[in-house]
Amino acid sequence: MKIEVGSTVPRFSLKDQHNNTINIDDYIGKNAMVIYFYPKDDTPGCTKEACKFRDEYEAFTDLNVKVFGISADDVKSHKKFAEKYNLPFSLLADTDNKVRDLFGVPKSMLGLLPGRVTYVVDKKGIIIHIFNSQFGAEKHISEALSKLK
Repeated sequence: MKIEVGSTVPRFSLKDQHNNTINIDDYIGKNAMVIYFYPKDDTPGCTKEACKFRDEYEAFTDLNVKVFGISADDVKSHKKFAEKYNLPFSLLADTDNKVRDLFGVPKSMLGLLPGRVTYVVDKKGIIIHIFNSQFGAEKHISEALSKLK
C-alpha cells in the first residue's frame, strides 16, 4: 500500500524513549500528529532536525499536535538522544523497520540511508501533507507547521 496525501495513517504501536508503548489509535480523534522518520540518533542532520522540532515544540502543542520521531535506534539510544538535547516529544524505536516499511518510507543516498520523511496527520487520522528531504532537515518543521495552521 502506498501512503499518500488523503490516505489514512497506518496503525502501529512502538516503545518510546521511556519504554512506554505509544499506540497511534490513542491519538486519532484527539490530536493532529506530525510523524517524522529520521535516519539515526545523534548524527548531524538528525540532531538539527530534532532540535528544531524542540525549539518549535510550543507552536505544535499550541495547535494540539503530537510530535513523534521514529528511527531504527533502540529505546536506550532514544533516551540518551532525548536527554542530551532536552527533546520534549516522543522518540519511537522502530528497531526492525516495520513501521518505516508500513509507511513506505524510501531509502535515500543510493539506498544506503534510511529516508527522512515527515507525515502531517489531521485529527481524523488522514495524512494531509508529506515532506521528503534528506538534506533539508530543518525544513521539515516549517513545512509541517505551515500545513497545520
